[in-house]
Amino acid sequence: MALHTFIQKIFGTGKSAPQVNLTFTEVPAWITGQESTAKETLVTATREPMREIRNGIATLQLIVTNIAGAEHDESLHPKLRTIAKNSLPQFVKAMKVNLNKELLEDPGEFYPVAAECIKNCLHTVQGQGRYLQAIFPDEMKAVRSGIDTLGRGINSMNPVLAAYRKEMTGLAVSREKYETITGLMADLEASDEKVNRSHARIAEIRERVATIDQELLSLLRDPRMKDIDEQRKAHAGLCRKRDDAARTYSALSMTASHVFRKAEKIATKQRHPSEVGLLNAAMEVLSDHEIADTVRLDAALAAACPLAERMIADGDVVIKNKEERAIFSDTARFREEIALAGRSLCELEEQCQQAESAIASHPLLVKMQSLEREKTQRATMRVKEEQGLSELGQWREKTQKQIPELLLQLREKIAGMSGDNVQLQDPELPAP
Repeated sequence: MALHTFIQKIFGTGKSAPQVNLTFTEVPAWITGQESTAKETLVTATREPMREIRNGIATLQLIVTNIAGAEHDESLHPKLRTIAKNSLPQFVKAMKVNLNKELLEDPGEFYPVAAECIKNCLHTVQGQGRYLQAIFPDEMKAVRSGIDTLGRGINSMNPVLAAYRKEMTGLAVSREKYETITGLMADLEASDEKVNRSHARIAEIRERVATIDQELLSLLRDPRMKDIDEQRKAHAGLCRKRDDAARTYSALSMTASHVFRKAEKIATKQRHPSEVGLLNAAMEVLSDHEIADTVRLDAALAAACPLAERMIADGDVVIKNKEERAIFSDTARFREEIALAGRSLCELEEQCQQAESAIASHPLLVKMQSLEREKTQRATMRVKEEQGLSELGQWREKTQKQIPELLLQLREKIAGMSGDNVQLQDPELPAP
């Protein structure tokens, strides 16, 4: 088959072929049919060049065999005979390797092997073969002629294979676009169900939150709330008493610590390390965040107060306000007061915690807290669902614009390959 006829068969003339309206679902079958036709036409168009190449190779094999067994002219110069003796075996061996390659029936697989054979034969002729020109002029001329025959066969296959590859590439692109379109359409159809499920979940969340709000309102009206309010008032009263006790203890401890600190500086200056230790121990107990037990507190103060009193009496430590004077004018009373304040603070703190725990564990509040947690969780779920729904909507909008663009590209590709004899009908697209 002539190359012109082959190309016409693949691409169409655009004149004689009837107009074909192709539905979208028929595209895969049309592509498969075009591939089959292109392959059959390729095989037909390359059959003769391939036969010529096979025959040419067989002829070259025979020529090489004849050269291998030929006797050169004895009248040749001894140097030429030496060249022939050395070059001929290498030439014959190389040519046999080149010509003994397996040539497959598929044109696409046949072509690269045949082209490589020709290239290697030319390389061998231009290499070892150039030394044989003068010795076997006729035979080497026949070798060159045989290689030329192979070259003509390859040249005949070049445009045919190029047209076939172009056609197959176009069909592969068409199949890819078709599969992309069908995949997007399937995804759009599946996304409809996702949208419906998401709307249903959002509606369910809203309904549940509304129910929770009604339950919370009902619990706020529960008669037991009065008991909770009374407990809260009692707890608030205990907290006020605890805070008062904390202020009392803090005032006593800070005032005493201030005087002890001045006494500690004097003891340090006078180099009385034992006194420094006792004063520091008292300040450490007084400044501790945890209220010390009564025994430890009183022991520390019993050791430090006399030292401070002596320094006050000696004039080494100066009392500057009535609070300091009240404490160190009667340290025994001070020790009783601060111990009482500490015990009172600890007791009130414990009572506050017990009252707070009782309120927190009240069944009514436990139920309300559980509902509030669920409401917060539902709100988080709703935000997540709405975000997902928004993202899905954006994807659907983008995809619905993308499909017509891909359809246009597919339609143009098919029309280009068929010479406008095949027109692609629009498929039924998913609703927006």
